[in-house]
Amino acid sequence: MTYFRVAFTVPFAASKMFGTALLGALLLASANTASQARADPLTFEEAISRAQANAPSLRARALGDTASRAAQSAAGALPDPKLSLGVESFPISGPLAFQPSRDAFTWVRVGISQEIPNPAKRTAQRSRAAADIAVAAASIVVEARNVEVETAVAWINLAYSEKRLAAVETMRMKLDRLVATTPAAVASGNARPGQTLAGRQSLAEIDDRRDELVAAFGRARAVLTRWTGDADPIVVGAVPDFTVDEPSLRASVDFNPVLAPVAARIGQAAADVQLADADRKSDFGVEAAYQHRDPRFGDYVSAGVTISLPFFSRRRQNATIAARQAEAGKVGAELESARRELVANLEAGLADHAMHQDQWMRSRTTIEPLARERVELETASYGAGRASLVDVVDAHIALVEAALTTLDREALVEIDGARLTLTYRGAAR
Repeated sequence: MTYFRVAFTVPFAASKMFGTALLGALLLASANTASQARADPLTFEEAISRAQANAPSLRARALGDTASRAAQSAAGALPDPKLSLGVESFPISGPLAFQPSRDAFTWVRVGISQEIPNPAKRTAQRSRAAADIAVAAASIVVEARNVEVETAVAWINLAYSEKRLAAVETMRMKLDRLVATTPAAVASGNARPGQTLAGRQSLAEIDDRRDELVAAFGRARAVLTRWTGDADPIVVGAVPDFTVDEPSLRASVDFNPVLAPVAARIGQAAADVQLADADRKSDFGVEAAYQHRDPRFGDYVSAGVTISLPFFSRRRQNATIAARQAEAGKVGAELESARRELVANLEAGLADHAMHQDQWMRSRTTIEPLARERVELETASYGAGRASLVDVVDAHIALVEAALTTLDREALVEIDGARLTLTYRGAAR
């Protein structure tokens, strides 16, 4: 396989020797570049595996899942107890001012208290933590699929970028050999001098197209590098067969991992409703204290219980419950919206795939063969003196465009197949 990594421009005067010299220079530059950089050949499967192992977005999702699981142990636990220290009834006026040792009511207080949320609130907190874990786990699956799809598309794009470069180089070499015959044709009177300029102009136009393809190749490499982490990825092997099974994809919509995070958010919303409802129930607290006074007056011990009184639930708790219920309804509607969007995108993708398939077959079986036949006929007519050099050159240019169009359409079919199959298959069960 040939890998083109640099673009060359050659003066028009050197066009006679351009074909062979250009191809050799490109191959040499490719070999040098590959030897200087880390260039590990990547099959399709290796690219997917490397992306799933190295993608920063997946590491981020995994850390989010770790955070949610670490927080679960604290959910529903009792709050930390509180220690209180103080001096009470210290005299600051009167005959005993600033003489606490003579006052029977001054003491140093040490106490401890513990708040106890009602059981319903603690249960709701544990439910919310479990829902957070479900959302984090679902997001990992979604991101893993996204990484797989985007890596597959990037690999296919790079593979077809190489094919396009190889095709345009082959076509240019053929056209270069044809243009090289123009001086002899002019000398024999079979071509006008101005026709040599048309040939050189066409070569320049192909060079422009090749430069565009080189840039596209660089962009495709950069995208694959983003997903795999390889500084200089090289694709090898055949593109996998992604046969689109429309009934199977449609049947898998309800099991698509894309819906899982939204469904998990319903659990979060339900837990939030439980938390809001639990606020209508009383919370408790216990406290105990030791009061130390002057030894002449004796010490005290006190204990007590606190109970919250949600007397204004109509304006507070009930309003919060209504808000949380509305949020839960919103998430439920978002789940249905996400499902409908998934179905619509699937049907649109299937329609595009059918169109691309028809266009590719038309290009492969009709447009490109006709362009090749035109080149043969114009070349034969030129040899017989019934066509001009411009006619032959135009036929070659049309063949270049037809060949590239065929590759473009084939790439679209392959990308459609990969994107549809990998995106819309159901979750592994």
